[in-house]
This record gives sequence, structure tokens and C-alpha cells, in this order.
Amino acid sequence: MSSISIATPVGPQTRLRLTTRGRRVLVALAAAPLAVGIGFSVLAGGSALASGEQSAPVEFQTVTVMPGDTLWSLAMSIAPAADPRDVVDDIIRLNNLDGGTIQAGSELAIPVAYAD
Repeated sequence: MSSISIATPVGPQTRLRLTTRGRRVLVALAAAPLAVGIGFSVLAGGSALASGEQSAPVEFQTVTVMPGDTLWSLAMSIAPAADPRDVVDDIIRLNNLDGGTIQAGSELAIPVAYAD
């Protein structure tokens, strides 16, 4: 019987070794997208107007929420001639509400157009 043996080269395996310069290059390559993103956000966001000079002032009156009140019931009682969906939407935007939930005792700002 004959046997065939396949010889695999056995020798020292090389490890990837990075020099100090190589590490710096890798860090620079990894940080480049972050630097580009920050630069873009600075340039794009720099033109935003935070003073509100171009926005129209909103006049409002406040209403205290009673137990059992909902935004829909407030909209119906405040502006019976208007579409309640529009009134509810305006109240949510003016008061910066996250949803349709309100708590008794809190005060809500109502646009003057509906408060008359």
C-alpha cells in the first residue's frame, strides 16, 4: 500500500502589525465621515433663523381643563361653527402636545380666533 501525503507549508505565520503611522492613518480614515457630517451640518444649519422675525405673532387666551374634558369637547365648546378637527389641530400645535391626552387642571392656550 502506498500512501500519499500532502505537504502543507509549515512556517511562521505573520501577524498584521501596524506602525504608529499606520494607526494614525486608520484613525483618520475612520474619523473622516464624522468630520464631513459635522461640517455639512454646520454649513447647512448656519442659515436657520432662530429669532422668529419672519413668523407672525400668535395671540391666544388660556382655558383651564376640567375633569372629563377632551380636546374634541373643548373644540366643540370653544368654536361650535368651526370644524373641530382644525380646532384640535391648532390647539395641539399651539401647546406643543405629544398627542390627544390632556390632564385636568392644566391650562391650554387657545388661539384668539376661536376664543371669541
